[in-house]
Amino acid sequence: MGNYKMLALDLDGTTLNEEGIVTDTTRYWIRKAVDSGVTVIFSTGRGMQTVSDLWSGLEMTGPMVLLNGAELWTGREQLCERHFLKEEEIRKLHKLAQEADAHFWGYSVESLTSRKSWTDEMFARKWMKFGMRHADPSVIAELRQLAAQLDTIEISRSAALNMEISPLGISKESGVRKICSLLGYDMSEVMAIGDNMNDYRLLRAARLGVAMGNADEELKTVADVQTDTNTKDGVAKAIQRYIFEIA
Repeated sequence: MGNYKMLALDLDGTTLNEEGIVTDTTRYWIRKAVDSGVTVIFSTGRGMQTVSDLWSGLEMTGPMVLLNGAELWTGREQLCERHFLKEEEIRKLHKLAQEADAHFWGYSVESLTSRKSWTDEMFARKWMKFGMRHADPSVIAELRQLAAQLDTIEISRSAALNMEISPLGISKESGVRKICSLLGYDMSEVMAIGDNMNDYRLLRAARLGVAMGNADEELKTVADVQTDTNTKDGVAKAIQRYIFEIA
């Protein structure tokens, strides 16, 4: 069996198929990895608001890296740490989104809030992640450039037409490193699987970085290996090959 103590899984475009479902095959191999002693964690841009049911459905009890590393849990009811964007950063990002007529959303301690539900009261909340999406590639590209003028944030993306903003220094890599330190693991004992650019740093840092067959082409250039797509149980196939060494 491959010498990995941790398996870090992205969700959308990776563990989940295009219907947002974990197939029975993928579920089986995740469970098999857990039963063999591998610590399997989510490493996702999602927050607890949209992860809790998946966590329960897969009967997982271990740590989780949520919101691209801004929220870490050591167990279902055990919050480890949170990292927050500043109010002035949220105001600037909100203004950029409004001026570009872009869809936007944010994860705070209190809620997952989208553009249609945003009120002035929201600025005072503690935000861990802010996102924008626009159907025009040129607009989202310009928004990324404008947001990058704020040198106190991290910018990534989970799809070609979106951008995700985190506090400076926070990423899936930083989150997984923290969980590893708590468990006494090293990044050389981590296998990570992802499909987009918010997985970039983590895949580079892990001992084995696995890009999905449907992954962003830039991510594939830094991955150590590739697996099948999320519609063809790519995660299950990667677990079989690299953890259990089944060709």
